[in-house]
Amino acid sequence: MISSRGRAGTPEVFPFRSMRMPDVTTPLRTSSWGATLAAGAASMAWILYRHPLSLSLTFAAGLGLLAVLMLALVRFDAAVGLGVLLLAVVRIEPAPTDAVFAVVIAVALLTNRFGLRRVPPIALGLLGAFLALNLFSFVEVIDVSRGLTFFAITLYLVVFAIWLTDYVRSSGRAQLIVRLYVLAAVVSALVASLALFVAFPGHNTFVFGGDRAQGLFKDPVVFGPFLIPAMLILIEEIVNPRLIGGRAAWKAAGVSILGLGVVFSYSRAAWLSLALGLTTVLVVLALRRGGGRRSLIVFSVVISAVAVVASALVLTGSTAFLSQRAHLQSYDAQRFSAQALGLREGERYPFGLGPGQFDVVSTVSAHSTYIRAFAEEGLPGLITLFALMFATLLLAMRNVVRGIDTYGLGSAALLGSWLGLVANSLFVDTLHWRHFWLVAALIWAGAMRSERTYASSRTASRSAR
Repeated sequence: MISSRGRAGTPEVFPFRSMRMPDVTTPLRTSSWGATLAAGAASMAWILYRHPLSLSLTFAAGLGLLAVLMLALVRFDAAVGLGVLLLAVVRIEPAPTDAVFAVVIAVALLTNRFGLRRVPPIALGLLGAFLALNLFSFVEVIDVSRGLTFFAITLYLVVFAIWLTDYVRSSGRAQLIVRLYVLAAVVSALVASLALFVAFPGHNTFVFGGDRAQGLFKDPVVFGPFLIPAMLILIEEIVNPRLIGGRAAWKAAGVSILGLGVVFSYSRAAWLSLALGLTTVLVVLALRRGGGRRSLIVFSVVISAVAVVASALVLTGSTAFLSQRAHLQSYDAQRFSAQALGLREGERYPFGLGPGQFDVVSTVSAHSTYIRAFAEEGLPGLITLFALMFATLLLAMRNVVRGIDTYGLGSAALLGSWLGLVANSLFVDTLHWRHFWLVAALIWAGAMRSERTYASSRTASRSAR
């Protein structure tokens, strides 16, 4: 039986509970990340040099960064919360949330609040290897500007995930992240869904092509998956409330709104991710003690959400478009051709074309994280990225088996979210999705808590004997 407890002790777990986390690398000193931060700053300077802002935008951006810096120095957690809220706004890269978190991370580093001991060693090792392979692949780079821009964003997101893993070390911080992320997702889903059918001022900003919800993202295929982890978190909070207060009815309403957003994004990959996530949460909760009652509650919530979504589709006359989107599209052949090109380029260049170069050699995006990694970093890059994703999956599964939450954030929701993201990565390039790295960081934080809790329980057990 899978344990539902998240405290030290002797919970009921699967027989392989004694599995230890492999220690593949020694945690680096924080000072070594000063060089990483400097490299990121240099890359960002290059981006601004190649894509200069107007004088008014530069002035506004400067004032904004100064305000964020003051906020981070006076109220560090408030600055973090602002960055989480802005995760729902990624229309351009770098996005507003990136600017906020860049300041937050810099302040954390300079004030000695950025450590590496709370990050799983295996994740650190694989992240470092992937970044090194990115740099090595620059030998074959075609468009240097594109390569530096793409690598700068990848580097920032890796540092962001490492910092966030270290930051989430208490229930208060986990609550801050979860509440604001869920709030941003629900508001984004509500506004984008309304924008499809209500012509309020600026409604076209939240719509893609006039018939698909995209929120404040560049594309519906990013918007839909952004909502799914929030939806799974709310579902687990209904049966086991820890971080989000309020009535279960309000949480169920939030689940329905998020479900509308995912469906109205009309992203088939998002639908697949949602199905995997919901199934995972249901199975995990069913296997835990008292699982029958919990599964019945979750099933009732899901059925209610499905009824709301179905009613909305019928009332808005969207069923025909839904049916049409569920089939193969005319542009799918172009995507498959682009992926075939990526396979050929990966075979031609053993260490890849270089960061961001797939979009230089192809007019169509890779539409697969794995194909992009193979084309841009070669087979070593693909193996490293796959190992990172698989290792994170194993850590998420171990958190579920041991019954360890991420300081109140349920392990079932995180496992379901990660499975959805891994599957989504087959059809969409997820490498620069902020919520991809958010979910990974939360899993890593839980894994390190699991390791410490398990070590403490074994020490207590030996002392008792």
